[in-house]
Amino acid sequence: MASAVQKITLSSSRDIPFNKLVLSQSNVRRVKAGMSIEELAEDIARRTLLQSLNVRPVLDAEGAETGMFEIPAGGRRYRALELLVKQKRLAKTAPVPCVVRDPATTILAEDDSLAENIQRAPLHPLDQFRAFQTLREKGKSEEDIAAAFFTSVNIVKQRLRLASVSPALLDVYAEDGMSLEQLIAFTVTADHSRQEQVWQAISGSWQKEPYQIRRMLTEKTVRASDRRAVFVGLDAYEAAGGVVLRDLFQSDDGGWLEDIALLDRLVAEKLKAEAETIAAEGWKWIELAVEFPYGHARGLRELDGVSADLSAEEQRTIDALKAEYARLEAEYDGADELPDEVDQRLGEIETALAAFDDRPVIYQPADIARAGVFVSIDAEGTLSVDRGYVRPEDEVPLAEPEPNSDGEPVAAALDGAEPSAPAIQRAVITIGGQVAEPEDEDDDGVKPLPDRLLTELTAERTLALRDKLAVTPSVAFQSVLHKFCIDVFSRYSSFGTAMEISLRSASFPVQAQGLKDTPAAKAIDARHKAWEERLPKDKADLWDWLTGLTGDEQAALFAHCASFGVNALYEKGDRYGGGVTPHMVEQRITEADRIARAVDFDMVDAGWRPRVENYLGRVPKRRLLEAVREGAGERAAQLLEHLKKGDMAKEAERLLAETGWLPEPLRMADIDHAATTDAAEPDGGDEALPEFLAGDDEETPTDQADEPHLVAAE
Repeated sequence: MASAVQKITLSSSRDIPFNKLVLSQSNVRRVKAGMSIEELAEDIARRTLLQSLNVRPVLDAEGAETGMFEIPAGGRRYRALELLVKQKRLAKTAPVPCVVRDPATTILAEDDSLAENIQRAPLHPLDQFRAFQTLREKGKSEEDIAAAFFTSVNIVKQRLRLASVSPALLDVYAEDGMSLEQLIAFTVTADHSRQEQVWQAISGSWQKEPYQIRRMLTEKTVRASDRRAVFVGLDAYEAAGGVVLRDLFQSDDGGWLEDIALLDRLVAEKLKAEAETIAAEGWKWIELAVEFPYGHARGLRELDGVSADLSAEEQRTIDALKAEYARLEAEYDGADELPDEVDQRLGEIETALAAFDDRPVIYQPADIARAGVFVSIDAEGTLSVDRGYVRPEDEVPLAEPEPNSDGEPVAAALDGAEPSAPAIQRAVITIGGQVAEPEDEDDDGVKPLPDRLLTELTAERTLALRDKLAVTPSVAFQSVLHKFCIDVFSRYSSFGTAMEISLRSASFPVQAQGLKDTPAAKAIDARHKAWEERLPKDKADLWDWLTGLTGDEQAALFAHCASFGVNALYEKGDRYGGGVTPHMVEQRITEADRIARAVDFDMVDAGWRPRVENYLGRVPKRRLLEAVREGAGERAAQLLEHLKKGDMAKEAERLLAETGWLPEPLRMADIDHAATTDAAEPDGGDEALPEFLAGDDEETPTDQADEPHLVAAE
């Protein structure tokens, strides 16, 4: 017969007044470790006692209970309660939750004290990180959490950063698949996909050192100590939307800048702004670079400038500083060590005197007019301006003085006469060899639109015109017939036509964002899909299938196919004959206008509206105001004149939304005027350009009269 299992009887618990409790000599804890008594007392005051004391009755000589209880397990909690009593924050008779051991037990008090401490399972660090994160998510600030657990705010931030690592990597850490130091290294970036990618790359390798993880995570970033970052400043970079990666666990020298493209743009903008200020001095050219290569000024002549003289006030300041320096040195001549404030003051005087040695250099106006400046960033991240370099092609040859009747040379200028100073010129500013044009020109003339913008605008016009032609079969037939005649009769030139009947559908290598979502693009796609579903699968059946269509169906399909041949696209012509010439582009646009007029085409009806991204944010302020003036009136334009470029573009979009205004490349040209021009110039000479192309010297064909000059110049 099996013996019955003995039932376990747990020790009873009860509240005992604090003044009935005493420490036991059986407590095995002797060395102070962990949270201090003061911190534990504050924690008990905040949340009360979380764990009961383990006590035993104190017996007299006869073995009877005396009413007092000793504490073999829970001594630190008792001392914390004792401190609260001394501070009069807890009553002497306050009841304390206690687990009372039977005095008849055979288990020693030292046994209980030891078991309570060594059988306690420590919290896994990941549980602590996640607990801090939970508190933060439930509204606790980092400062509140730090105060509650008697730690620093920085440690709380570190724990929260660890908890924010990719959950996949936290699971690996929880299963002891990586060390805490490795997990810490992953906190450099908040990009979970990048963290997982790096771990996957190194997980099968023996090279898993934390420094290697940090290096891989930051290999496509720029250190905050980089000259570009120092020059721009972290505040400006972050204000522009840049992200700075920071290591909360060790010195990171300011962190890492993640968006290199943004940083380079900010550097270029700031360098350009500095160059505009220097350009006011009258230099012929200014070259910008983050860092110039060694020997970049080789072959250039450096001007000999004259250091500016000290003003009377500056000289008095220098004399006063030198006198103060001498007085302090004499006063502490015999001292073994200078007081901190005196040593600091001497350093300040030395710095101030050194600043006076760096005098600005003055150059002659005539020299400035033909010389240039190198602007860069030095190793410390500060602006470096190196003025006064003359290129060989800008050197002015010295004229030989003409002799007088006696054979003596005559001076070029009379004594006392001042040579006329050269006019102030706008410096040509280049960045990496590319000319950096200012956003808004100071001259009164309006330059042609940028080639890229022209191509984007006419790409959208081409697509919309195709859509309109596709639903106008009669004009589509006539357009193709017109092209047939040009191809068949040899008296005509077949170059530069808008109707590319071979149906080599022109692609749009340069296009604005969202072109595929325009109404015209969607209509073309839907129409094409509908016809494609009706076409026979086998090419051999296509002819018979077309024969079975009605006249209207054939016409509709013909118009749909013909519309793909429309090319009203602007592109930069090659005037030397290497590709499409400017003349061919002009003829193409003229013919596209003819087709557009025939189908009663209008870009406003096609759904085009001037927006920040498709035009208004892409042109200078002068064109913006011109657009508002044409579309919404002079009063509206005046209201925008004081705004910055970005705000002006947004407000212009609102004002022009329903006005029907179109930029020049999207407007209908004067077909009658174009026809007159064609008749007047049958030989293809200098033809009148469309208004938006006028003034583009780079693309204007060179006439016969200019050719000898061109050869001579070359």
